[in-house]
Amino acid sequence: MAEQKRAPRGLYFEDFSEGMSLETNGRTIAESDITGFAGLSGDFNPMHTDETYAQGTQFGRRVAHGLLGLSIASGLAYQMGFLDGTVIAFTSLEWKFRAPVFIGDTLRAQVKVTGRREMKQAGGGFVTFDVKIVNQDGAVTQKGEWTVLVASRPQPVTS
Repeated sequence: MAEQKRAPRGLYFEDFSEGMSLETNGRTIAESDITGFAGLSGDFNPMHTDETYAQGTQFGRRVAHGLLGLSIASGLAYQMGFLDGTVIAFTSLEWKFRAPVFIGDTLRAQVKVTGRREMKQAGGGFVTFDVKIVNQDGAVTQKGEWTVLVASRPQPVTS
């Protein structure tokens, strides 16, 4: 039996235009997210995992790992579907951590296309996104630029 290939639901390189904006759904940070991420990453910094220690810091309580916030934003963006089945590779990022993320904060990502560069030899093109992670109060907790290689729209087969 031949393997059936799932049709992509994402946008192709040609579908992206500069200025195009998207905003993800929200995701609330739970204690289990922090402990799970510590276990996955091996980062058991007491700033994240020890409430008593964290009370003595400038934040007064535990903060989520910065890379946890970035990972959640990446997942939220993927869940929107615009890269589902069309992304070839996540090729680069430049990132700034601006404000702490606490247990109970709800994050969402604001994504805006800021550039496109065709790469026919790679089967698509680079799309650059300006990304902001904002919390429930609208404060930017993280921001930066993601560049992904996105597939071009398949050309119709002619006989």
